[in-house]
Amino acid sequence: MHWLVLIVSGALEAVWATALAASDGFRRPRPTALFAAALVLSMVGLAWAMTALPTGTAYAVWVGIGAVGTVLLAVARGQERLGAARAVLLVVLVGCVAGLKAVA
Repeated sequence: MHWLVLIVSGALEAVWATALAASDGFRRPRPTALFAAALVLSMVGLAWAMTALPTGTAYAVWVGIGAVGTVLLAVARGQERLGAARAVLLVVLVGCVAGLKAVA
């Protein structure tokens, strides 16, 4: 259960990072509200997951999921391009995150 919460919290990190960029310096209310809600839920989930998982591993997995998710959201929204080198590096990052879970 702790791993599931950590994965959802990592996905919420991608949501709050994307909403933060869309908030235009907190001038747009909807993205700002989404940012605040996703940030709180993401942090609460991370904190709870860390009660049973090693801190370093949990944090690295959370950041990795958030980083990959943020890039994929930007690509899906047409804000960024996904070149071959970038795709390979994201796959390597996912592999590293999976490796951390495997050895935890």
